[in-house]
Amino acid sequence: MKLYAIFGNPVAHSISPTIHNYAFMHLRFPGCYTKILVQDGSKLKEKFLELQLQGVNITVPHKEWAYKLADEVFGIAKEVEAVNTWYNKDGKIHAYNTDAPGFYESIKEYEFSNILILGAGGTAKAIALYLKEQGYDPQILNRSEKRLAFFKERGFSCYTWDEFSVQKYDLIINTTSAGLKDNSLPAPQDILLPLMKQAKYAVDVIYNKLTPFLALAKDLGLTYKDGTDMLLYQGVLAFEIFTDFAYEKEYIIKLMKKSLQL
Repeated sequence: MKLYAIFGNPVAHSISPTIHNYAFMHLRFPGCYTKILVQDGSKLKEKFLELQLQGVNITVPHKEWAYKLADEVFGIAKEVEAVNTWYNKDGKIHAYNTDAPGFYESIKEYEFSNILILGAGGTAKAIALYLKEQGYDPQILNRSEKRLAFFKERGFSCYTWDEFSVQKYDLIINTTSAGLKDNSLPAPQDILLPLMKQAKYAVDVIYNKLTPFLALAKDLGLTYKDGTDMLLYQGVLAFEIFTDFAYEKEYIIKLMKKSLQL
C-alpha cells in the first residue's frame, strides 16, 4: 500500500482525500490518501520522510517551504518558487505546481481579458505566471509592498491597497485565505465594492464555502465560483504524477467529479 497525504494548516476542511481515495478505489490502485496538519513549514520534509509517504499535496501556508525543501523542481514551479505537489521518486522529492494549470482549466468557460489577482502568495504567483504564459496580463493587488517584489521583477503591474485606484476588470481572483477561517474580505470594502460592481466574474481559490468575497459577488449579480473546480483539476494532475501517468486523464476527471457528488 502506497501512502499519500495533504500537508497544510488548516487541513480539516480538505476534500482531497475524498477525490483521491475514490479514484484509487475504482482504479484498484494500492493507495491511501489522508490529511495531516503541519504547523511548521520547515518540518515538511522531516514529516514526509518520517511517514514514508509516496506523495503529498501541500496547501497554505507551506507552498514556498515545499519549494525550498524539494530535491528537484519541475515545470512552472521553478519560476513560481512555490510547490503544491511532492512525489517520492527513487528516494528523491520531485516537486511540481499543479495549481496554475488546474486553475486555468477551471476558468476556461469564461470570456475575459482584464484580470485582477488579490494576494501575492504562492498561489497568486502560480496563477499570475501561468496566465501570462497564456497571453494575459494580470495585475496584482496586495495589502503590503513586500511580497510584490516578485511580481514587479517579472513585469507585472502591482499595487498596494494604499496606492490602488479602481479600474475596470472582467475577472477578479481571490488567492488570499480571507474567509477561510473567518468572515473577512481579501481587501477593504471601499476598494472591493466599486471594483466588483464593474466586473463580470469573481473566483475564489477557497472551496466548499461561500466566502464573504463570493457572497459580495453574488449580491452584485456577478458570475462566481469557488475553488472546487480548481481543486478537481489540480488534483487530477497530481494524481497523474502520483501514479506515474498510468491512467487515462479523462477517466480520472470523471471519477473525481463523481466523488464530489457523493
